[in-house]
Amino acid sequence: MLFIYKAVTKDGRETSGNIEAQNQDSAINTLQRSGLVVVLVRPADKKPFFEFDVNIFNRVSVKEVSIISRQIATLLDAHVPALKTFRIVASESENPVIAKKFTEISDDIQNGVLISGALFKHPRLFSDFYVNMVVGGEESGKLAETFGALADYLERSYELISKVRGALIYPAFVISTFVVVMILMFTLVIPKLSEIITQSGQDVPFYTTIVIKTSFLLVNYGMFVAMVLATVFFFVWRFTRGTSFLAHTKLWFPVIGNLYRTLYLSRVADNMFVMLSNGISMVRSLEITAKVVDNEIFQNILTDAVTKVKAGSPLSKTLEGRKEIPSVMLQMIKVGEETGELGNILQKLSVFYQREVTNAINTVISMIEPAMIVALGIGVGGVLASVLIPIYQIAGNI
Repeated sequence: MLFIYKAVTKDGRETSGNIEAQNQDSAINTLQRSGLVVVLVRPADKKPFFEFDVNIFNRVSVKEVSIISRQIATLLDAHVPALKTFRIVASESENPVIAKKFTEISDDIQNGVLISGALFKHPRLFSDFYVNMVVGGEESGKLAETFGALADYLERSYELISKVRGALIYPAFVISTFVVVMILMFTLVIPKLSEIITQSGQDVPFYTTIVIKTSFLLVNYGMFVAMVLATVFFFVWRFTRGTSFLAHTKLWFPVIGNLYRTLYLSRVADNMFVMLSNGISMVRSLEITAKVVDNEIFQNILTDAVTKVKAGSPLSKTLEGRKEIPSVMLQMIKVGEETGELGNILQKLSVFYQREVTNAINTVISMIEPAMIVALGIGVGGVLASVLIPIYQIAGNI
């Protein structure tokens, strides 16, 4: 009978494939004898209806994972056994999703599964980066320090992401306000004013005609227009998400591009520093960072670097010629390689780019705020002027 399996190797790599066995237990035993930590084994002809949780309301935030990691680090540092540590986290968590996941993790650990293998079964909660860090901690015997480092890393990531989101809230609010105001004007104000203009029988300027016809379209076919716009937006979002087009737009869009570029550089430096400092190889660190950087351009850069590093090239050499990688970063990485202090250099780069993200956020806010206010004033004022000018002309001719 053919079974499909997912497993983790001793060095933390994810593997999957097919295996022939008489039954499921036999397949599991065969895989375990091969040195694999079994994550999933199921018949090839039996596919579950749902491969993942579909309840979007039961999510665990980065902040919650950071707090959990800190709790685990504290308990392990106090010499509390791993099984009891995870049982405590499961029992004390107020989030039902965390309680359920950690109960499952505790059960797996009790059944002899490594901590990394138990965490690997929950990819929505623990990323490849997280699992591989735990693998390194298990191999080095420094699990408490590893979970502490993960908590520090997640706290930095959460703070950085929060800053970026906070910077974009104000522009989003202003744009939303502008759209709502314009819709109200076109559906409530303009129709009444346009009646006065059309009943006068006078010629109206072309810009006034455009405003009147737009108002007529929204009043009479507003729902249809909204459905068309929503459909267009959905398909644009659906087919550009995760593509090089969106990745390029994020990096080279005026003002915002510098913010995103700095954010990705900080993420790359921080990920590499944390993993290299915990004994994970350069190649594996680059592979994992490529998965979690969340930008296709940087992902391609790091994936290409993996191939070249495997061939024997130093990291600084593999990143040369990439316009997304600033020269100062290349020079510092080169110095780190020559002195054997690459981990410390990457840490300094991470701190530097985190400060740069803060500066970029301040720059974005200082530039966007006045621009948005001016745009809002011009938009509303222009629409009102287009209908009020003809009305004043009518009043002057009476």
